[in-house]
Amino acid sequence: MTVNSTSDPSQRSVRRLKWLEPLALLFPSGFWLIAFLIVPTVFILIQSLVPFGKTEFGLDNYLRVFEYAGGNFIYLTVVWRSLLYATITTGFCLLLGFPVAYWLAVIAPKRWRNILLLLFVLPLWTSSLLRSYAWITILRPTGVLNSFLNFIGLSGINVLNKAEGVIIGMIYTYLPYMVLVLFTSLERLDLRLLEAAADLGANARQTFWQVTVPQVSSGIIAGTALVSITSFSDYINPQLLGGPGSRTIASIIELQFLGASSNRGFGSAISMVLIFAVTIVIALLIKYGDRRVVSDG
Repeated sequence: MTVNSTSDPSQRSVRRLKWLEPLALLFPSGFWLIAFLIVPTVFILIQSLVPFGKTEFGLDNYLRVFEYAGGNFIYLTVVWRSLLYATITTGFCLLLGFPVAYWLAVIAPKRWRNILLLLFVLPLWTSSLLRSYAWITILRPTGVLNSFLNFIGLSGINVLNKAEGVIIGMIYTYLPYMVLVLFTSLERLDLRLLEAAADLGANARQTFWQVTVPQVSSGIIAGTALVSITSFSDYINPQLLGGPGSRTIASIIELQFLGASSNRGFGSAISMVLIFAVTIVIALLIKYGDRRVVSDG
């Protein structure tokens, strides 16, 4: 007569332990994720559905995003400005960061590669607020840049408290992130394919677009997504380097929560719009980006 192993108490305890082990390992990170991400997001979502001065739920706060006054859409203009800043910043970071990352990953001597990469990302170790104040010192009318231009006989430029100053600060802030992601992807570049393309008569431009770019396209997508997400929600650079006409979506959210005429419900609605947009970009990054780059980051 055989004994059913499923009725054995020792077997059941072993199976129970197999379920408890992964749960125990996931509990610390899961607790922090739920407590500081999911719960606040749910709270913001609930608050966004309560119109100002009312107690019942509604979509008034979300409809206010499309408010039209004075001949333009007030808040959609701010969203468009944030998107424009993010697009320009991402484009320049890609144009400037790709040659740097290529030089670090392919051309630079291997024994100096890590040191050079460390020196390039060293500004990330300082406060973003401190970096913005440093750019104020450089870009102001009597700052370092204009003093140098006047010294060599050129007229000074005025970009502080303008969109140009905001974009300069954002490019400086997010360029290291682009370089780091591209460097990770370019490290795995198969140089034998470049040599084969040259042997087959391809010029430098053809080799770049038909051999190099396809190999690192997932890294380009990952870097573009990372920089666009962070620059779209940037608060410090537009606030310190821009003027009243440089307000972004992060500034509007701050005014709705901490301003004199605060409206937390509307601020929560704009926050949910921002969270939704970022979630879409992250989903596209996970689907089409370099998974190894994402995991390494």
